[in-house]
Amino acid sequence: MGRVGVLLLNLGGPDQIEDVRPFLFNLFADPEIIRIPFPWMQKPLAWLISTLRFQKSQENYRQIGGGSPLRRITEEQAASLQERLQSKGQDARVYVGMRYWHPFTEEAIAKIKRDRIEHLTILPLYPQFSISTSGSSFRQLEEMWGKDPALKDIEYTAIPSWYKRPGYIQAMSELIAQELDHNPNPDRVHIFFSAHGVPLSYVEEAGDPYQREIEDCTRLIMEHLNRSNEHTLAYQSRVGPVEWLKPYTEDAITELAENGVQDLLVVPISFVSEHIETLQEIDMEYRELAEESGIKNFYRVPALNTHPVFIEALADLVIESIESPSVKFSDVIRPSKIVKMYPQEQWQWGLTTGAEVWNGRVAMIGFVALLLELITGQGPLHSIGLL
Repeated sequence: MGRVGVLLLNLGGPDQIEDVRPFLFNLFADPEIIRIPFPWMQKPLAWLISTLRFQKSQENYRQIGGGSPLRRITEEQAASLQERLQSKGQDARVYVGMRYWHPFTEEAIAKIKRDRIEHLTILPLYPQFSISTSGSSFRQLEEMWGKDPALKDIEYTAIPSWYKRPGYIQAMSELIAQELDHNPNPDRVHIFFSAHGVPLSYVEEAGDPYQREIEDCTRLIMEHLNRSNEHTLAYQSRVGPVEWLKPYTEDAITELAENGVQDLLVVPISFVSEHIETLQEIDMEYRELAEESGIKNFYRVPALNTHPVFIEALADLVIESIESPSVKFSDVIRPSKIVKMYPQEQWQWGLTTGAEVWNGRVAMIGFVALLLELITGQGPLHSIGLL
């Protein structure tokens, strides 16, 4: 077969306090994070956000030790996966490519070319597919493949999502069961699945399967867990003035407290590694909210990290992908419909009556809301520590 490689894709995070500002710039310069009507304003707006508010974000990273552990954990996952593949008789090299910080995807591709990899499995560390996570990385890679003739010699296959893998479901269930069994009254603990949110328009207008896959994943985990505990699914980390998937995590926590829930176990369902959204947003902000709302006992299931059952599941997934027909970028990155509020590349602003209406409303509402948030320090971006 030739030299085999595996490219693990992830978001990335600042390694140290000094990295926070350029990391924020990279994050908000991606139109999949903040969509604005005029592409030429994307980088100036990213510069404005990262310049005015990076100190607040730095404080959040100081609360978790001065930087994100995401790079370290992802590299540990890569090393564990490579070792497990080799133990199964598959000689493969595993690489890490981050979307917004080092090691960038471009750095990983340079190593893949240097090592003369001939067959590459591209595996996002997002169990559920979204056009804003896996889709964004796939689009970036497709552009790289289109510009670099040397990459056309690499036979690749992309894995869009893998939340149904039995090993992944088993590993998640084991972690939940362990936390429940540490509780003196495990049956009365309310299991709270918190997933990263996406704009509602992605689902309703662009056909993003993310919500459906998250809901299906929650169902599979609860069925495998086979406990009588009640559970809730909510979405955290919304960004910007538009509507995101509901219920929002903070609203759901408050409502559960009002309904008399005393014991809450939070499960970070869309995250496989510890990072700012688990260590600071869930463990600190949501814990404080829960306790202030009247919940007495707040617990949290750890992220999978290098859980052996999880790594085994990834190894089996890679081997199956090598032996199966390849999946190309064009098979997985195309939204089924152009999004108006968060427009895709070909959406035309101002050419029709409808477009003019969206142009005016989004430009006014979006920019005014963002500027007010920058000035007042209050709003959804501020609430998750990105502003």
